[in-house]
Amino acid sequence: MMRTPMIAQQISIARVLTSPTAMARPPISAVIPTWNALRFLPACLSALRAQLLPQDEIILVDNASRDRAGDWARSHAPDVRVIDLPENLGFAGGTNAGIAAARGELLLLINDDAMAEPGCVDSLWATLRGSPRAGAAAGALVFSRRPEIVASAGIIFQGDGIATDMHLGTPVAQMPTEPVEIFGASGGLAMLRREMLDDVGLFAGEFFSYLEDADLAWRARLRGWGAVLSPGARARHVYSATGGQGSPFKQRLLGRNRLRLIMRCLPAPILRACLPAILRYEALAVAYGLLRRQPAIAAGRAEALRELPALLAQRQQIQATRTAPVGELAAWVAPAPSPLEALRTQRRLGALLRSAEENIRR
Repeated sequence: MMRTPMIAQQISIARVLTSPTAMARPPISAVIPTWNALRFLPACLSALRAQLLPQDEIILVDNASRDRAGDWARSHAPDVRVIDLPENLGFAGGTNAGIAAARGELLLLINDDAMAEPGCVDSLWATLRGSPRAGAAAGALVFSRRPEIVASAGIIFQGDGIATDMHLGTPVAQMPTEPVEIFGASGGLAMLRREMLDDVGLFAGEFFSYLEDADLAWRARLRGWGAVLSPGARARHVYSATGGQGSPFKQRLLGRNRLRLIMRCLPAPILRACLPAILRYEALAVAYGLLRRQPAIAAGRAEALRELPALLAQRQQIQATRTAPVGELAAWVAPAPSPLEALRTQRRLGALLRSAEENIRR
């Protein structure tokens, strides 16, 4: 018997509504900050909408986009709640605005240039439900044109102070098949408990973009909240579609936010143990920037150093709330790679990212 699209949709909705996972979970608020990414939004919203229930909501935060994404959503996606910001507050500020307006007990974060694969939302929830002390479940972003390769599957923190994408460049076939605990969840695809955010606070708005998720992961760890990778939750990501891979702006923010993160979040014993590797990395990064005539690398770090009094005050406040033992936290600091190993990894990943970007432009 042939089914009309409407009947097929009703049957699909009925199956979702009667599934054990759907019946058990609290309402979800999906928060999508966007900036000049209208060309990706229809696919992003369509893929996400197919996995949500009537009790859920989608919140689109328009970071003063020139492409008027908010106006488009009001006309073509009336089920989406739109928040228009008067200026671009970056990923951190935009996401915070969406979370503040959200009604759900669970907050689903996904990039505006990512398309959730079938089962992504249910997998995130199942993983989070099975880990009561986890404040976040991380999904895996894969390259949109190379979906067999992982772009990010959570955050790993190294002894040289680098917070980077976990499993970046790894074949999906080599990913874990079952949920595993990780240091933290990337903001590109994650489900967060509101209870955790109420405890540790939202993203640091002053970070604007880059490493704000690592900062939140550290603050959650300090308070005893865990994070778990849900390998079955995947989304295809158009890598750096709106971020500008390798741009001076990104280099400045990464350098600045790296030092902000280290100064704010690392407990004193861990900071002392990591300090030689951190200083070595800083010296090499600044030297590299000078040799390659990329002053933004040093400029971002200089900006953070000028903020030192304010950062020390923030550090005192954050560390005073710590409940997790230092030994437990230290176990999440991965060994720092040698400079030669780090350079080789950077070149290999650079080639992979250039290949992915070339595929996007074709």
